[in-house]
Amino acid sequence: MATPGEFFAGTPKIPYRPTAGPGEVMCFKHYNAEEVLMGKKMEDWLRFSVCYWHSFCATGADPFGFPTLHRPWNEGTPMDAAKRRLQAAFEFFTKLGVKYYTFHDRDMAPEGSTLEESNRNLDEVTDLALQLQSQTGVRVLWVTCNLFAHQRYMNGAATNPDCHVLAYAGAQVKKGLDIAKKLGAENFVFWGGREGFHSILNTDVASELKHMASFFRMAVDYKERIGLKCQFLIEPKPKEPCKHQYDYDAMSVIGFLKHYGLDRHFKLNIEPNHTTLAGHSYEHDIVMASAFGMLGSVDSNTGSPDLGWDTDQFPMDVKNTTLVMKSIVEQGGVQPGGLNFDAKVRRESTDPEDLFIAHIGAMDAFARGLRNAVHIIEEGLLAGMVKERYSSFSHGIGQKVEDGSATLEEMEAFVRQNGEPKVTSGKQEKYESIFNHYV
Repeated sequence: MATPGEFFAGTPKIPYRPTAGPGEVMCFKHYNAEEVLMGKKMEDWLRFSVCYWHSFCATGADPFGFPTLHRPWNEGTPMDAAKRRLQAAFEFFTKLGVKYYTFHDRDMAPEGSTLEESNRNLDEVTDLALQLQSQTGVRVLWVTCNLFAHQRYMNGAATNPDCHVLAYAGAQVKKGLDIAKKLGAENFVFWGGREGFHSILNTDVASELKHMASFFRMAVDYKERIGLKCQFLIEPKPKEPCKHQYDYDAMSVIGFLKHYGLDRHFKLNIEPNHTTLAGHSYEHDIVMASAFGMLGSVDSNTGSPDLGWDTDQFPMDVKNTTLVMKSIVEQGGVQPGGLNFDAKVRRESTDPEDLFIAHIGAMDAFARGLRNAVHIIEEGLLAGMVKERYSSFSHGIGQKVEDGSATLEEMEAFVRQNGEPKVTSGKQEKYESIFNHYV
């Protein structure tokens, strides 16, 4: 077992140095945790979290190449490596200065040959996690269960055509919820990696969706029975690994939840890289989820649209982070969710310090986005322009449309009295130019 401080011995706690030069990358130039913006500390607006699987389990392997990231914490037996990873992770969390982390059950501890062995492994390693949380004050933002990697889930978990597989997934989620309570997780995420289909010819869509809703109801019931106080989240994704996944985008998930009466139990965990895979703009699903009061958390990453797959890169584009933070600030924050860096260093970035550099750069990008968003909201220019654009709905026939009391007969009478509407400019370029002023 490694001793504390062994893995990143040459790295001190990352400082805030706003005057640092462009080549100084091991310090925050914009993220100042204690800075107060609109009555709330920067760290409370942002609630950064490190994702365990990409940062400490990933090897750099891809479909075309072998592992490139040979981490000292992954050495030893599977259980020894699991405990070494935890120690390395908590050293990293404290030196980076984040308060949260996220994990899958199978990231935390290796799967055994039986469910009972898997559960014992998870109990043993999470005992150490609980100890390290107590020592450092770092907490779990969310837990999730890996219901997609094992071959038993190749045809899905909650939507599998074999109920035996669905039952196994249910048993795994039951244990995941127990672990979430044990570690004080603030959220629990469901990502249906295999919940979809490759061919409609062998798929009963109606049955699969009904079974998935039943699966979620079981989870809700068990959460209430054990007194688990956390927010349930669903993470949309349109494809990969399935050709079509049922949780295609924010609106698909919201529609599913409302159809099956589950919307009061769930919110959404939005990953922008998934959003762009669905053909939407970076901020689209965050804006849509927030508009319906369903934005619960953000998996803060980005992709390369020219590649067309889920590359899970660290977010560095300040325009994107500004748009995300504008939605978050407008809804008053994202707690108990946060900004989880579901991102991985490139397989060519092999130095341990690259983990720090990637997180620091992304945290600074979001800090800049937060400041920009606050300026936009406090000055109110864009909001005022939008309000004026929709001002016809604040009185008369427009007010009746707004409150849902208008009739088609009234629409006809209004047009007969007022004639053809005057076409007004959308001023898109003006809005974009003003937005660029803040960025």
